[in-house]
Amino acid sequence: MINEAVLIRPIIKRNGLTLTFAGGLGLATGLGLFLSGSHLFAPGIICFASGAIALVLGGAKLVEPEVTVKLTDEGLTYFHRRGQVVIEWQNIQRFDQPRVSQGLDTLNLPYIGIKLKQVSPVLECISLRLAAGLLTEQRPLLMTASVQDEDLSVLEDQMSAEFSPFIENDDRYKGVLAMFGHRCRLLNSHLGYHLFISTDALDRSEIEFLALLREYKKQSVEQL
Repeated sequence: MINEAVLIRPIIKRNGLTLTFAGGLGLATGLGLFLSGSHLFAPGIICFASGAIALVLGGAKLVEPEVTVKLTDEGLTYFHRRGQVVIEWQNIQRFDQPRVSQGLDTLNLPYIGIKLKQVSPVLECISLRLAAGLLTEQRPLLMTASVQDEDLSVLEDQMSAEFSPFIENDDRYKGVLAMFGHRCRLLNSHLGYHLFISTDALDRSEIEFLALLREYKKQSVEQL
């Protein structure tokens, strides 16, 4: 029996402090070279630009949460800089790495896909801020879906429906939650999964993470 929670820490957060420090040092060095004379303008601009890039990248890493996924007997909790959402094992139908066709080849997308039994339990616990953030971050997935769908009019109709209320069973949602619910349905119809976790949020390979998810999912079924 699994008793302890497993915490997944994002690989993208690594070296955040180092990049931030290097960026600040680069900016300071660049300013120093600017003030030293016009003959040092070229190396100064290089140091300044490199420092600015490193500072932005380092800052982006530092604002990411220390833990991105928490696995317990009850379910999976996904942590994001905009909030968090809990997905119970009983509401998960399956999970895997999404695959798409590109010509004669099949490509793995850099995500872990989660197919839900119902969307409404997720809408009940997700914050408006997180839902809005995920809608923005899912644009690459929408582009992928558009490439896969030969009839773009179907995709356009589904995207237009995002502005209408989202209804599932007797639950009715409006606004951002309705948009997120429709987006989950759209992605599921085109890519096979409702929710997606970027592989950058993991601290292990996709295969190892999926094996861990299946272990917890199996344990939850056995406890019923």
